Amino acid sequence: MKKAGGAEKKRVRRSSGAIQNGGRDSNSDTPPRKQAIQKDVFQLFAEKVRDHKDLVSRWAVLQETRVEYFRGKDFVRFLRNHPELKDILESDRNLEAEDIADVLLRKNLLVRCDRVVKTLRPGKKKLSTWPAHLEIFPDQVFSENDAFFAWTFVKRRPLWQTLLSFFWPVVTLAICLFPVYPHRCKLLILYSCLGVLLLFLSLLVLRGAIFGALYIILGKRVWFFPNILAEEATLRELFRFWPQKDEEERPKWTTRVFYAAVGVLVILLLRHHAPDEAARARYQKRVSNIIDDVLEWSPRLALSGMMENLQPVVNATEASNATEEGVTPPDGMGAETIREQDEAEVSENLENTDENLDNSEENLDNSGEQKHDI
Repeated sequence: MKKAGGAEKKRVRRSSGAIQNGGRDSNSDTPPRKQAIQKDVFQLFAEKVRDHKDLVSRWAVLQETRVEYFRGKDFVRFLRNHPELKDILESDRNLEAEDIADVLLRKNLLVRCDRVVKTLRPGKKKLSTWPAHLEIFPDQVFSENDAFFAWTFVKRRPLWQTLLSFFWPVVTLAICLFPVYPHRCKLLILYSCLGVLLLFLSLLVLRGAIFGALYIILGKRVWFFPNILAEEATLRELFRFWPQKDEEERPKWTTRVFYAAVGVLVILLLRHHAPDEAARARYQKRVSNIIDDVLEWSPRLALSGMMENLQPVVNATEASNATEEGVTPPDGMGAETIREQDEAEVSENLENTDENLDNSEENLDNSGEQKHDI
């Protein structure tokens, strides 16, 4: 009876396992482990869309965090121009752009945002196309009308950024070891840094001159390299050459004339107070001395100079101790230093005596003149 009962239990277990396997095979073609490993198709779709260069996006600050965002109408236009990306969604490839965006919102791959500044600033005709500060919109539903959507997942780091993160400590250590470099390496680094600094300053001056000339003559605000001084911008946006569209009102002619007069006055003042040739020569000599000290410094010369400066001090200390104790210092050990000190004291005493004699003669002359007057 016990054997029969055990065989029945085994049959029941096998039958239940077969039913579970059959149900699993009928519902899905892949086992549960593979389903857990398999990535969500909408996650893959979101990563592919975000990495695509045709989707126009910008960076902004959302609750003290920098996020990458795009506009709703740009997303619809992007999927209309690139329908092949929908193949990643497999069975959901026939969904419309609005439905796909709603699914991304439900999966927390996107978050709908709104601009923080909703009023026009003085002198502007319309709100900024790409606001720099965003806030979360209450209704998380897709819309094309003045709606912004920010990516919530972390973007995959490119290979060059990973390599750069490993090279940063090496670069920092190399900067700290600059004083011990050979002379030629110091010259190369110095002239390279000066060249980059001169290029940057020249670019800023030329950019400002072009802006001022076009503003005064045509009344246009044209900034080439508009993001060169931006605090929050990607590397591609930082070196963008073409200026942004001027959305502000054209300035009045009185304002332009005023700024022109101010510019001419500043140029005349700078020219009037410019340093002369002698002052420039002195400044150049001073800077050259500082640069030469930095370039010619080396640990070997520094240690040798410290030893040379330390030796006379030690000799003078030993000689003074020997004289206080009544012991005559040996030859070559502080004798020259003591002799120099004695000569200096004698010369100082003679000078003081001459000054006292001169003062006494002047006093006698003054007293004789006073008696003569009486």
